[in-house]
Amino acid sequence: MLALARSEGQSIIIDGKIEVRVVKWSRSSVRLAIQAPREVTVDREEIWKKMHPGEASPLEKAERERQGKM
Repeated sequence: MLALARSEGQSIIIDGKIEVRVVKWSRSSVRLAIQAPREVTVDREEIWKKMHPGEASPLEKAERERQGKM
């Protein structure tokens, strides 16, 4: 996993196609704006987990792969 520090108004670009921008932040939350192609599904984690009960999240899967625990 890559962890980055970004300030309000700054972005990261994923695969040259997806932009994630920090729109606003406070002590308790961060507001993100995500620009992605229509074919890319973007869900909040809690919604994704409801749609995929019992399945490991993409982040959990990547962590297992990194640790060699597939």
